Amino acid sequence: MNLALFKATAKSNWVIFVIFFAVLLMYMYTMISMYDPENIDAMNQLMETMPQGMMDAFGYGGAATSLITFIALYYYGFIAVMFPMIYCIILANRLVAAHVDRGSMAYLLATPNTRVKIITTQALYMALSLTVLLVLNTAAGLVISEAVFPGDMDTTAFLKLNIVTILLSLAISSICFFFSCIFNEAKYSLALGGGIPILFFIINMLRNISNNYPWLEYLTLYSLFNPQEIVTGEQSMVAVYLIFAGIALALYSGGIFIFSRRNLYI
Repeated sequence: MNLALFKATAKSNWVIFVIFFAVLLMYMYTMISMYDPENIDAMNQLMETMPQGMMDAFGYGGAATSLITFIALYYYGFIAVMFPMIYCIILANRLVAAHVDRGSMAYLLATPNTRVKIITTQALYMALSLTVLLVLNTAAGLVISEAVFPGDMDTTAFLKLNIVTILLSLAISSICFFFSCIFNEAKYSLALGGGIPILFFIINMLRNISNNYPWLEYLTLYSLFNPQEIVTGEQSMVAVYLIFAGIALALYSGGIFIFSRRNLYI
């Protein structure tokens, strides 16, 4: 890794990081504040009055019985996966494909650094910034829940849920990064690096709406992420951990390998 490049990358992308953290923090605070332990049944009944198809599409199908299940349902069912996905799409394109497209990658390659060192630095920034973003969000969730509802949060289940969220987001980020390493033009990087995660997200929404097409679950990574089953212990997580971590490692490594050997028209 090149520390100078890492610092320069962090400096040029800190605004994006802060914006996404602020959005996640705002929604975290809003969702926790909406929880009412004394009227949880009334809240569930209110949600049942909403159009069922829309609620299922956004991952809100189900009933909350505690603070952790409420957060799992209404925050981690949609918000906590959608915004990190958008962050990954934007950042991956900025880190590699946009540099090649603008010609600024030529300046980086003119320095006494190998391609492997440059692209590895970008990959490390991508993975570390995403991880830090979600770790800070996890810490914020614990602090807010303890401040608003002392002792109500199931910390173990909450941490387990966030570990899975981080690994899922890293797997998604590796897809974005992989295609950013393949293409010379940013538009193609966005088309596939951004299009595939968005397609995964849409397929998962369709799968939630209807049970008529069970084969859809094999077409998206998001089918392995069920927040309610995670916090209640109904879903075995070892295989999920390995799948997400394996995809992230394979695609980050593949992107580094391809970038280090392909022709760059700069």
